[in-house]
Amino acid sequence: MKKTDVSFKDKMIYKYLQDDIKKPQVKSSNINVLLNRIKLDKKNESRKKLYFSAAASTGLILFGLFIF
Repeated sequence: MKKTDVSFKDKMIYKYLQDDIKKPQVKSSNINVLLNRIKLDKKNESRKKLYFSAAASTGLILFGLFIF
């Protein structure tokens, strides 16, 4: 039976240390995806503004009816 210099414990430690080393990742972005996301964000923001203004108007009208 061969005796190796590396013990089982050292192998396990080495295995976990390899995972800690971060490999460089290439980041790429598709301009169309970014532009579509901006377009959707603007659309959602305008909807939120419309809903808020409608709710505020309704609240003011109801408040005016109950007071007067």
